[in-house]
Amino acid sequence: MLLIGMFDSPFVRRVAISMKLLDIEFEHANWSVGKDFAQIRQHNPLGRVPALVLDDGEPVIESSAILDYLDESVGEERALLPPSGAARRQSLRIMATATGAAEKGVLMVYEKAFRPPEKRHQPWLDRCNTQIHGAFSELEKVCEQRRGQWLIDGTMTQPDITVSCAFTFLNETMRLDEISASYPALREHVRRCEALAVFKDTYVPFFVPNS
Repeated sequence: MLLIGMFDSPFVRRVAISMKLLDIEFEHANWSVGKDFAQIRQHNPLGRVPALVLDDGEPVIESSAILDYLDESVGEERALLPPSGAARRQSLRIMATATGAAEKGVLMVYEKAFRPPEKRHQPWLDRCNTQIHGAFSELEKVCEQRRGQWLIDGTMTQPDITVSCAFTFLNETMRLDEISASYPALREHVRRCEALAVFKDTYVPFFVPNS
């Protein structure tokens, strides 16, 4: 299998971490949505990452669909997302909160990367910022309740992976360390994840465009 996309994307990274945890071998195409747009579109007409090309050539696109495919491949006992019930609903809610925040961060990066300063719309950036911190506040509550534990049950699951990838990305793109030490329980949980070898192996610092 071929995983397409750079590891500085939280969406690509959460797929790579999941595949490593599930012992699913893959090759990595370190393609950029900027300079490698045409190549990516050969596998995803949207030109977005991640895309996973299966051994028979079939592409699976969007990280949520890829993660669903991976869980189906390994079966319920090894899957990283609970199969049903309250645990699944809670997991999906946590993941949606984290990925929603990451998506707003991507939009803020694009605003700075592709628009000249005089054409940037500050009210839009402020709105995205408010949404991101709203998500952080909700994730802080979850991490505070589960302090010192994994977020769902007693083992690492997809919510832990997704929250860590999203927060690490946003911490760099928004320069949170330079602003404040807010969200202590969330930061503690992310540090616990990022200290693991599988997270270190997939970490690539994100280049923040000049503001």
